[in-house]
Amino acid sequence: MSDADSRRFVIRDRNWHPKALTPDYKTSIARSPRQALVSIPQSVSETSGPDFSHLQLGKFDNDLLLNFNNGGLPVGERILLAGRVCDQYGKPIPHTLVELWQANAGGRYRHKNDRYLAPLD
Repeated sequence: MSDADSRRFVIRDRNWHPKALTPDYKTSIARSPRQALVSIPQSVSETSGPDFSHLQLGKFDNDLLLNFNNGGLPVGERILLAGRVCDQYGKPIPHTLVELWQANAGGRYRHKNDRYLAPLD
């Protein structure tokens, strides 16, 4: 496979996954769709993606315990996440940004539109 092939977008093969309705698997009877799935065409932005190459990231933007730290550690339980972003061939995609949002122990987000009364920790 050439580098050009590895960057080429491949249309989803819906036959790759098992069927949603499998009568031998009893819970699929109640949980599977009754009508055909609707396939929505993808736009150029979805196949090419945004470019984060010039985005300025802060010193602690990779650590949700330390970014926006106000002198103490957060109150809630720590969650460790690990993963990687791969293309349709399983090859790692370089220079990829994954944005995560997690509410604090009080159920509040650090966002200008979150006006919930819980304190930010």
